[in-house]
Amino acid sequence: QVQLVESGGGLVQAGGSLRLACTTSGIIFSLNIMGWYRQAPGKQRELVAAITGGLSTNYADRVKGRFTISRDNSKNTVYLQMNNLKPEDTAIYYCNARRRWGVSGDWGQGTQVTVSS
Repeated sequence: QVQLVESGGGLVQAGGSLRLACTTSGIIFSLNIMGWYRQAPGKQRELVAAITGGLSTNYADRVKGRFTISRDNSKNTVYLQMNNLKPEDTAIYYCNARRRWGVSGDWGQGTQVTVSS
């Protein structure tokens, strides 16, 4: 019943921008911590950004100042605005929803972001 669907990925040049969206169903969206994670080939999955129901945010140091996470509870959707993209941002980006830290939560299938140099 739970479904998270990412969109907005694609191929961009270094310095460009993308906006990712994750639309959810089957969860009480407003009660979930929403997060964006990414994984590049041969590398570990890493947290990119997270936002709580109270709109507190957390960013990985590597994206701080370039990426912005936001949420629209009326649309059950979380966004990731990605500016000044770099080749090192190339990865599959996954959406995650969880009620609290310490649980795995639910995951989307991912969307590919490729940044060319």
